[in-house]
Amino acid sequence: MGLLTWIIFGLIAGALAKLIMPGDQSNNWLTTILLGIVGAVIGGFVASAIGWGSVDGFNFRSLLIAIGGSLVLLWIYAMVARPRSRTRI
Repeated sequence: MGLLTWIIFGLIAGALAKLIMPGDQSNNWLTTILLGIVGAVIGGFVASAIGWGSVDGFNFRSLLIAIGGSLVLLWIYAMVARPRSRTRI
């Protein structure tokens, strides 16, 4: 049940993270939702590993962890996927 919960939270968190994340994001909604799912799962594993507890259902704390993981992953994706300017000397 834990992994399924994080996937559902990831769908929600991906959409909310796209609304929260500042700036122009060139990725589409499907990419954002997939990154949200992965970010929520990673956030859940990290939260469990540092002792914040396990996922036992839908609650506000778990949703915040999922959104936080999604925001971090979306930020990393934005840093990697952004176009780099080339300067010629």
